[in-house]
Amino acid sequence: MSTIPRFLNASLEEVDPELAALVEAEAVRQWRGLELIASENFTSKAVFDSLGSCLTNKYSEGYPSKRYYGGNEVIDQVEELAQARALAAFGLDPEEWGVNVQAYSGSPANLAVQTALLEPHDRLMGLDLPSGGHLTHGFRTVNKKISASAIYFESLPYRINPETGLVNYDEVDELSANFMPKLLIAGGSAVPRDWDYARMRAAADKVKAYLMTDMAHYAGLVAAGVLASPFEHSHVVTTTTHKSLRGPRAALIFYRKRPRTLADGSLEVDPRSVGLEAKINFAVFPALQGGPHNNAIGAVATALKQAASDEFKAYGVQVQKNASALGAALVSRGHTLVTGGTDTHLVLWDVRPHGLTGSKLEKLFEAASITTNKNSIYGDKSAVNPGGIRLGTPALTSRGMTEVHMEAIAGFLDRGVAIALDIQAKSGKKLVDFVAAIQSSDAVVALKADVEALATQFPMPGFETADMTLDAPAAASE
Repeated sequence: MSTIPRFLNASLEEVDPELAALVEAEAVRQWRGLELIASENFTSKAVFDSLGSCLTNKYSEGYPSKRYYGGNEVIDQVEELAQARALAAFGLDPEEWGVNVQAYSGSPANLAVQTALLEPHDRLMGLDLPSGGHLTHGFRTVNKKISASAIYFESLPYRINPETGLVNYDEVDELSANFMPKLLIAGGSAVPRDWDYARMRAAADKVKAYLMTDMAHYAGLVAAGVLASPFEHSHVVTTTTHKSLRGPRAALIFYRKRPRTLADGSLEVDPRSVGLEAKINFAVFPALQGGPHNNAIGAVATALKQAASDEFKAYGVQVQKNASALGAALVSRGHTLVTGGTDTHLVLWDVRPHGLTGSKLEKLFEAASITTNKNSIYGDKSAVNPGGIRLGTPALTSRGMTEVHMEAIAGFLDRGVAIALDIQAKSGKKLVDFVAAIQSSDAVVALKADVEALATQFPMPGFETADMTLDAPAAASE
């Protein structure tokens, strides 16, 4: 009887105790802290099960029934299941919409759309990064093209209104009429208000541009019916699956299979909606990717089944309520939010009125077991040292927190600002000196203790915490 090497069936703890200790340390970190990064979430055990399954073993370049390898009869069913569930989760008619589920993550998905719809040096317009847009929407600086979307295509940003913090749709109309992009992009990564997709489509129609919506951050709220759906007005919609959708790290590309149906029941005459399926699929494979990650596609299918449930709809409503409550609690304490509040899962906190930077507060909160991220505010000169903090509620809502807990968390954040001001007064304004001073702050230690006392009252999706302690295990040495 033949045998296989023992380590092929041994556990991670047996084969690689050093990495196992790091995995455990990360689990402890997630459990004992407050995860307020708007683009992060805690996925389910069922998704973990798929990610660690035998689906990871199979190569399946191509698409269902059109593979370059044999043995894909089951994988074809997995991919088709993910496609069907993606359409169902967003209430889409499979006669009108199709979806590619093979994109590895959000940035490659956006580049795939641009590759499909544009020729090199064609023009595109997206929301500027300092206004809350995303790198992949054509971001560049005066001196450098940052994103591939700016390297391979000609990009011109539109911006928010500096007085209101809202997307400046009048500027979108004016700039697009002059620049005449072939692709207009809606959506962003730090936009606390819902989008007017009808205005964006009208601007696109005037110059016969494609309208692409990147709903990566708020797709879960669209699926839950909390935010407006971009599908009525868009030609293509992209999203990641691991943010507010609470799935694995992957992406979806939705594309129109036919033009929109008009009020009289006829189809709109729109050549932009014709032939998108072949273009999108070819751009994903073979143009940009090789074999799809079948374990991730299986996990996406599971997450989308969950996203279609009544429980998920209630989750989406609570995410929005929590974000609104967190923002209101900060405002009541004298803090400034871009647009004054939020419609979505995030708030954009302007810390410049305090004489602080997002970089400093991010470091201080991290030392106190509160995970946030620094974020540019319109008018900032540097994305490395910006004037804002982005806060989001998807992850903490997944742990069962509600509005009353957002009030407590706002109190922690307010304490953090006071501590930061005291440290800055003593250390000076250089970030390196500020970070060094954090390490010796008794006030930070006390804040951390209070944060962890709250966080550890709540369960973690996907893994058990009963045997965990607040002391993260040290990595084992080999």
